[in-house]
Amino acid sequence: MAACFHVNSDELKPPSPSQVVYREDCTQCFDSVDDDCGINVCLSCFNGGCAHNRDHALMHFKRFGHPLALNIKRSRKKIQRDEPPQKVSKLAIAAETDDDRYDMNTRVLCYHCCQDDIDQATGKLPPVIDGVMSATPFSRREEVKAWEQEFTPCEHTLCIEQRSSRQLESQELASCSMCNLKENLWLCLECGNLGCGRSQFGGVGGNSHGLAHFESTSHAVAVKLGSITAEGSADVFCYKCNEERIDPDLAGHLGNWGINLADREKTEKSLMEMQVEHNLRWEFSMTTEDGHELRPVFGPGLTGLKNLGNSCYLSSVIQCLFSLPEFSDRYYHEDEEPPSSTKPAEDLETQMRKLADGILSGRYSRPATDVSASPDTVEVPHQKGLAPAMFKHLVGRGHEEFSTMRQQDAFEFLLHIFKLVSLSKHPERSCNPIESFAFSVEQRLQCLHCKRVRYKVDQQDNISLSVPARHSDSSYGGDTNARYQSVTISECLDAFTSEEKVELRCPSCNSEGGFSKRSSFRTLPQELVINARRFELVNWVPTKLDIPVEVDDGPIDFTKYLASGPNEDEELLPDIESSPQTFMPNEVALSQLLGMGFPQNRSEKSLYMTGNSDAEAAMNWLFTHTDDPNIDEPLFQGGPVETLTEAQHDSAQIMQLSEMGIDVDRARIALAAVGNDVNRAIDWVFSHPEPSTDIGNVAKVNSSSSNRTVGFDAIPACYRLQSIVCHKGSSVHAGHYVAVVRKTLPGEKDPSWIMYNDEKVVQVDDVRELKRSAYLYFFSRV
Repeated sequence: MAACFHVNSDELKPPSPSQVVYREDCTQCFDSVDDDCGINVCLSCFNGGCAHNRDHALMHFKRFGHPLALNIKRSRKKIQRDEPPQKVSKLAIAAETDDDRYDMNTRVLCYHCCQDDIDQATGKLPPVIDGVMSATPFSRREEVKAWEQEFTPCEHTLCIEQRSSRQLESQELASCSMCNLKENLWLCLECGNLGCGRSQFGGVGGNSHGLAHFESTSHAVAVKLGSITAEGSADVFCYKCNEERIDPDLAGHLGNWGINLADREKTEKSLMEMQVEHNLRWEFSMTTEDGHELRPVFGPGLTGLKNLGNSCYLSSVIQCLFSLPEFSDRYYHEDEEPPSSTKPAEDLETQMRKLADGILSGRYSRPATDVSASPDTVEVPHQKGLAPAMFKHLVGRGHEEFSTMRQQDAFEFLLHIFKLVSLSKHPERSCNPIESFAFSVEQRLQCLHCKRVRYKVDQQDNISLSVPARHSDSSYGGDTNARYQSVTISECLDAFTSEEKVELRCPSCNSEGGFSKRSSFRTLPQELVINARRFELVNWVPTKLDIPVEVDDGPIDFTKYLASGPNEDEELLPDIESSPQTFMPNEVALSQLLGMGFPQNRSEKSLYMTGNSDAEAAMNWLFTHTDDPNIDEPLFQGGPVETLTEAQHDSAQIMQLSEMGIDVDRARIALAAVGNDVNRAIDWVFSHPEPSTDIGNVAKVNSSSSNRTVGFDAIPACYRLQSIVCHKGSSVHAGHYVAVVRKTLPGEKDPSWIMYNDEKVVQVDDVRELKRSAYLYFFSRV
């Protein structure tokens, strides 16, 4: 066989530290290194492609001409049971590596020369192969980045004033200085005192003596002894900020007390590890009433998603969306080649198709053969589940919340996905699936004095309903905590469409007697998403209320909630002419925000940034932008909107927006309108759908909704519950989410309810309690 001349190519170089190596799974599908054929990593750009029958690695060569690839196959090592256990000399958490768990088999192939087992020691191959195999895999790389950005230094960690250095003796580091606890110990970096922490989830004891030490001395910064590693990472907590922080000079501060980082071993879980474990422990019942395990189900559309660490909010929303025909028709194309992209892992279209293929094809929906991947004791093991790491990284990129590893609000994530999909490019003959969620809400205002009326119609793709809180007369199940009476979904809709009085001055008769306000549906969508708001603000912190909501299994008629429009005998309020260069905030929404105590400038700015629609959207925006440095500045300095100059924008920001399908000129306008913040620019574009023909003036971008009719006004308007997202926990930012979807299983005529609890997919016979506690309801028109 002739030698391959590509092994000596000048373009053959090891991956640089900034380059991403996709060596765990294919960027176009969920085939992985654990499959029989393994993954082929391109040795030119380090893209990972499957080598099975779809052969995305070969497709990559045909598209880009990169000849050499490294095939990697991984298999779990067999454990030798007859070996005596190693003697444990000290308490430590062993850092098990891939070398400890797996055997790795590699070979080099050249597509151009048609060779499939090239000598790995020839040419320039050795350093390139070593670089690929030693590089941090994509999923772990992004996870580390997300964890690292969680914490920042503060003025207290940057300005620690330590007492004179001395060597702390071993007995001083053995237990709390105020009690006998020997774990969960926190070292004060200012004076060297050792105090126990707060009691932690999982049975970790604590009497809060570290906090007591701070209260008596004002020494703010402490480090958890058991979390310190030789690499310099540790849990550092600032009691003054009441936040976990980073100490950039941790080694020096520990050295002041005679503690050498190189000698440290991690012996306890970090606070973040315990938080993830806590959230995962919010288990939904996986048993029937008689105590038997719920039956795992397998097949097309029955594929679970691994929890990547607090990612259940993502999994539950995605399962509900891809159960709808609009999403499956748009993104699942089994016989089509994936889109051509030089960076498939960073292309939304590619990753949405990859996700659809993984969930809907059924290829990956099978019982796990790796015992370690399914520790359950059920007769049929649960599936291994797919790890949507590329998708999570892509949709969270640039977002201050979804780019982190913290638990997030599933409803906020749904709206984020709606924005990204709506702003993305859709091929010819392909519909935007979010259009099936679109409908119109009519707002009717009538002056209580002169009886003149004004109508306003806004387009929406979801509805958020307040759940009435009615305290129950007796405790529930012997629980002495406050319990609430159940309400029906119809009662929530009745409250949403009921009349209310708002305090406004009439522009026609100048009366201050107020207006009656009523909201109704002008049209209804094919797919209706309802967010059941069971949260109230307690000291500005959303706290969940356990209010059961009853939803029937049968069709629900929404006809009575449809608006009839203006009557012939009604006299309309005159339109107020305003300067085209002046933003006029929604009067009702502005009044509500001011009534809640928000300042005028903040209120106007929040309405502008959310499309001038309603107070709730503006309030949610305010909560997430409270710390913005310009939050209290007037929306437009000097009243009228200032003309934009050709300001210099970060080309990377413009490129990021253009990759989402936003025109370059429009990206510039959006960035200029929000101070060059990419995430807010996406919000701005989404809430300003009318295209602008004048780049020079932001105000000429119409903030009102498009006049195009969306939804249906035909009656009867009947809807049936299709899926729900359920939540357990006291806050949307803690706890656990699952999805429950109505599906017809293979070989059955009637639909069943299927629960998606991360990678566990089971059939549920009784969903009454799950429906009563749901956070999101997905209804389909029937």
